Amino acid sequence: MNDLSANKILVTGGAGYIGTHTCVELIEAGHEVIVFDNLCNSKAEALLGVERITGVRPELVVADLRDLPALIETFEKHEPDAVIHFAGLKAVGESVNHPLRYFQNNVAGSINLFEAMRKANVKKLVFSSSCTVYGSPKTLPIDENAPVGNTSNPYGHTKYMIEQILRELHQCNPDWNISILRYFNPVGAHASGEIGEDPHGVPENLMPYVCQVAVGKHDRVRVWGNDYDTPDGTGVRDYLHVSDLATGHLSALNKLDSNPGLMFHNLGTGNGYSVLDVIEAFRSASGQDINYEIMPRRPGDIAAVWADTSLAEKELGWKAERGLEEMCRDAWSWQKNHLNGF
Repeated sequence: MNDLSANKILVTGGAGYIGTHTCVELIEAGHEVIVFDNLCNSKAEALLGVERITGVRPELVVADLRDLPALIETFEKHEPDAVIHFAGLKAVGESVNHPLRYFQNNVAGSINLFEAMRKANVKKLVFSSSCTVYGSPKTLPIDENAPVGNTSNPYGHTKYMIEQILRELHQCNPDWNISILRYFNPVGAHASGEIGEDPHGVPENLMPYVCQVAVGKHDRVRVWGNDYDTPDGTGVRDYLHVSDLATGHLSALNKLDSNPGLMFHNLGTGNGYSVLDVIEAFRSASGQDINYEIMPRRPGDIAAVWADTSLAEKELGWKAERGLEEMCRDAWSWQKNHLNGF
């Protein structure tokens, strides 16, 4: 059922992991989707998976957010009603080693996008932010009123900077309706097994690395630190099924039609799972041995973080429905049938 007045959505980074799952939800809700993606960390073939699920292949514009003329041309040609903005680099470890690359891609690229939106008079935006804007939390769970900005890595700081840019933009232009979604750790894959996470090179994130160990691409999982102040010493995160995350974007987009102004919402499950919890759950879901090795702590990581998601439930009518077992099962279903990704 389509209950949005906006029916043409530009999805930046729409060929990526979260982007493709959100494209599925948008198309199944009756919307036309245009994907804008430079394919630096994604593949056009992923949109064939979207087509196999929905019967519709989104139109793909292959271009970079840093190319302002290409953005302006896209808005002029397609005249979208709203934008969902995923595009950006996203690996914490990589951002520590290459901070300038992250600021140039994520922050400068976002400024170009907002400028192109302004020129085209498009004033509805859902922005893909991150729980990393909270830094190392003083209390758990984290709600939307927790302090932001004390980030522990350049990736998190780019998300915080973009949030601040959007605050200032809305202050100057209160007719803009902006939803900022701070989500936690997306994992899993679409239940069909047609689309999933397909990182380029060696994965930086836990679940795709565990998947690749399970199919024999790596011999063991590297566990970055076992001396944190957590139940088993390993890092604790709020893992969220990517399909639940995708429906959260649809809920946020729905809400923009009521002219809420500037909104912030956490998207997570409200539960924290350790690295060893995830490894054990994946071992159970896959039936595969998952060897692991304890490594020193990784720069930029924090001990534990999980969400208070009550505001999203209250204001967006959204709540995560899938648990860790389902996250691991669907990730395994994708990986075992796509040994080399798309």
